[in-house]
Amino acid sequence: MAGHHEHGRSGADDAQGAAAMFEPTGWDERYAGQERFWSGEPNPQLVAAAERLAPGAALDVGCGEGGDVVWLAGQGWRVTGADFSAEGLARASRHTEDAGVAERVDWWQVDARTFEAAGRVYDLVTSHYLHAPDGGMVDVTRRLATAVAPGGLLLVVGHAPSHEFTQLSESHRNAMFLAAELLPGLPDDFEPVAVEQRRRTLERDGGPVEAEDSVLLARRATR
Repeated sequence: MAGHHEHGRSGADDAQGAAAMFEPTGWDERYAGQERFWSGEPNPQLVAAAERLAPGAALDVGCGEGGDVVWLAGQGWRVTGADFSAEGLARASRHTEDAGVAERVDWWQVDARTFEAAGRVYDLVTSHYLHAPDGGMVDVTRRLATAVAPGGLLLVVGHAPSHEFTQLSESHRNAMFLAAELLPGLPDDFEPVAVEQRRRTLERDGGPVEAEDSVLLARRATR
């Protein structure tokens, strides 16, 4: 799945390189080539949704370097960090060790596009800035929803389409979504809690820019 700091390029080779960012090998190479990619801070929409919840079991899909996993574990959650990049998971594991929360964390190498819960359920399932190509986030949402326990929450956050992302490839821009576009992926026993775009400041080399997060928060019925 594409991350949110990929810079667009032009030409056939560049299009091929952009496509690789939707595949595990592309992210393995990316993580191997840079000491730290993300800030390590928890994503703000996760903090807003989870900071007042009683800790339980959480699944973070597309966990990358593990910033959200570390935060959740530090709040008392039992967390499974999932990603399709082996290099990303190895890096995330090191970060949980450094933070002293490794005993509260498990790891799962899985591609969100083929995700199957296989009977595993969690009180909170979350995914941040995971963008599947060709409108694939509706199916990803449907798959992730199967892992939510009765009464539990599903939180899917991504980038809304914006002129601030003109530096990205066309395939990456097309993978962005509005929160309402994910609603067809919710099973009938889910009730939307928040379906909206929220403004957020991104730090860029040229200074801060304003963009929007697409936020879908939904709760599964208790039976």
